[in-house]
Amino acid sequence: MTDFGLKVRMAIVGSILFAFYMLVGAFGLAMFGVGAWPFVLLGLLVLPVIQYKIGVWSATRRAEPMPEEGQYADIHGMTESLCRDMGIDKPKLMVMEMGVPNAFATGRRGNGVVVVSTELVRLLQRDELEGVIAHELAHLKNRDVVTMVVGQSIGMMVGWVAYMVYMMGGERNIGSIFVGLLISNLAQMLVMVFVLAISRYREYVADEDARQYIGSGDPLARALEKISKGAQGRESTVDDSVSALCIFNADKSLLAKLFATHPPTEKRIQRLRS
Repeated sequence: MTDFGLKVRMAIVGSILFAFYMLVGAFGLAMFGVGAWPFVLLGLLVLPVIQYKIGVWSATRRAEPMPEEGQYADIHGMTESLCRDMGIDKPKLMVMEMGVPNAFATGRRGNGVVVVSTELVRLLQRDELEGVIAHELAHLKNRDVVTMVVGQSIGMMVGWVAYMVYMMGGERNIGSIFVGLLISNLAQMLVMVFVLAISRYREYVADEDARQYIGSGDPLARALEKISKGAQGRESTVDDSVSALCIFNADKSLLAKLFATHPPTEKRIQRLRS
């Protein structure tokens, strides 16, 4: 059963994102005229699907299907077992070089993808890897991945609308373009504040779900310790948008700390062992 707190957060954030999306639609009507409402409505219905498809493609474009034999056979086996316990369909499994040990889930329940890095497979023991897989499957089970992907897409659209509104109201020069881009980024960050309301919490929920399904929190706690140490001094090659979906986000910049997509790893480990 999905955590009640996560359900409430997703419902609230989903309503806020819908309101932002309606603002995008209102801008479309203002720009093209009320008579264009069928085309604006069609765009509002089709655009989220396109954005979702692009988001999944972008996240997995450098990944390769995970072979079902050899060193990966055990991962397929543990995934099938966990999926039976969770009552979900087995997602597509893929591997990718990420520069650091990491993993993420994308897509939706029933048609999801779990990607693990080759660095992660080499680093973790079997029970630790099972904890990571269970964590990613929990994200698909809880349907929080879709909210993250759609939220990022709506944030970009709101930023674009803010830029267009500003540019339509004044002269176009280097200074105005710079200010327009600044306003666009601020508008996008405003939307992301609401997305972050569930981003950090969903990691705690997925950790707890993984603990329940594998019977102990210690394997995942050890995995997080190894992942954190393994990422030190190494540069991740995944895009920023994908980093928000990963089990571990190693970005320690000031802006990243302010808009952190993940709770502190130390707190996650403490909770898993409590």
